[in-house]
Amino acid sequence: MSKIEKALKRAATERHLVLVPTDGKQPRVSAERSLVATTAESNALEIEARARSSAAIALMREPAPRNSRELAERQIIYPEMGENPTVKAFREVRTKILQATQGRNCILMITSVTGSSGTTFVALNLSSAFAFDEGKTALLLDCNLRNPRLHLLFKDEASTGLTDYLENPAMDVRTIIHPVGIERLRVIPAGGRREIPAEYFTSARMKGLLDSVRARYPERFIILDSPPMTESADTQILADLCDYIILVVPYGTVTETQVDNCVKALDRRKLLGIVFNNEPQIPDLRRGR
Repeated sequence: MSKIEKALKRAATERHLVLVPTDGKQPRVSAERSLVATTAESNALEIEARARSSAAIALMREPAPRNSRELAERQIIYPEMGENPTVKAFREVRTKILQATQGRNCILMITSVTGSSGTTFVALNLSSAFAFDEGKTALLLDCNLRNPRLHLLFKDEASTGLTDYLENPAMDVRTIIHPVGIERLRVIPAGGRREIPAEYFTSARMKGLLDSVRARYPERFIILDSPPMTESADTQILADLCDYIILVVPYGTVTETQVDNCVKALDRRKLLGIVFNNEPQIPDLRRGR
């Protein structure tokens, strides 16, 4: 068993993903998302929207699905891995998110204490875990503009992405949402790299993008692969745009003080939990087939 599998198994058995309540209460979604339908009309509208969403998800066919070998090489979990500890750990994280959101979709930011913590690995595999469910879809955004990684999933690494869309008001959002060979999972890569990425995240167009991609599918979970808290001010800006946050901690390589400082800097109402993680190096995921 690899180091990352051991760490994730340990996280599952030792509750290293811990929901962080505020004042003894469970975390809440944003005010906009926490409104409860109180009339038959609003309930009917929600049912109708979910029916349309389910029909759209059913049509979301993968044009070029990756086989298990390709997924293993990319260190991406897949359903045929069965009871593999890594798969079980990510499924448990997904379940905790669904419990906290009461099944509603959300915008979830994945960040870390320091660089090289496995943030992209966690964000990508958590997205894949959501996509396991035929009734749900996941959209993963690469918001680590200084050190983007998700473009490596594509044969054409110059794929249009987030910064291209934010710079070009005439660009349609559909041009930056790309399939990656996994059913019901789509990715928005970082796009062109820029010197001052914080200006992108404070723009009205960025907020509008997130609102748009969430509203299109009620069953769509949006995950932001974000920069480390100790290396970029962008993380705090993104934290204001999201509903929830998961903090990735490289197991055994940071101090308790560093973790505590990061937790204190975050909105405790949004902090869902901490995932302790080793370097994301899995020699052979195919053993889990």
